[in-house]
Amino acid sequence: MKKKILFFDIDGTLYNTSKQIPEATHRAIEQARANGHEIAIATGRSPYFLEEVAAQLRVDSYVSFNGQYVVYKGKIISESPLPIDSMTRFVQLAKERNYPVVFLDDEKMTSTINTEKVQVSMDSLYYPMPTISPNAFELKKMYQLLLYTGEQGEREFAEAFPEFHFIRWHEYSIDVINSGVSKAYGIEQFLKHTPYEAEDVVVFGDGLNDQEMLAAFKERGISVAMGNGVPEAKEAATFVTDHVDEDGLSKAMKKLGLI
Repeated sequence: MKKKILFFDIDGTLYNTSKQIPEATHRAIEQARANGHEIAIATGRSPYFLEEVAAQLRVDSYVSFNGQYVVYKGKIISESPLPIDSMTRFVQLAKERNYPVVFLDDEKMTSTINTEKVQVSMDSLYYPMPTISPNAFELKKMYQLLLYTGEQGEREFAEAFPEFHFIRWHEYSIDVINSGVSKAYGIEQFLKHTPYEAEDVVVFGDGLNDQEMLAAFKERGISVAMGNGVPEAKEAATFVTDHVDEDGLSKAMKKLGLI
């Protein structure tokens, strides 16, 4: 079998509902590596919030911030910081609406204000609360924002900021990145800097932020949606495997002949 490059989402794909990597998943990835396949991560997480899983799996190549910040073998190969002018208008409108905004740079996470909804969303990822720094976006490159609002607020901001792409990841919170950027975009950066072709790519995911990635490699490569995935992810994939808690990832890798 020709050697493949495998991209794994973290939450709901590598991590089960207990935020742990199942033993079967860990073994499968080690076997795939032993078989000559390359292992990478494709996540909405920031680089500092994927360090633990990257260390567990011995991975130094990843697409982070949903494609905004891409690293291959420890070296940055692509970055797409958010434009300062747009963020200035964005933060002002959020302040007027009393919506919290969280800023993510390459080292830390800060916020305009912290509320119970921010706490609930952070707890769902086992993240610490961000420190409050309302003007942090003026001081350093930001690669992603989190906007805390409901569906009506999401529609308002999407109309007001067409230069941004909005991806809901939580009942209370939305990822905000540059329009045209996605995990699929991040993986395309790998293809520009490595000998791999699109047909060599295998992607695994479960969420709304995996939809573009799964669709992009549904036919050009192979895309696998987890059984616990959202309907949009399942529809975009080459095939659907079992739930993450039922060792769906390792089963898919066996089906594909990767292990």
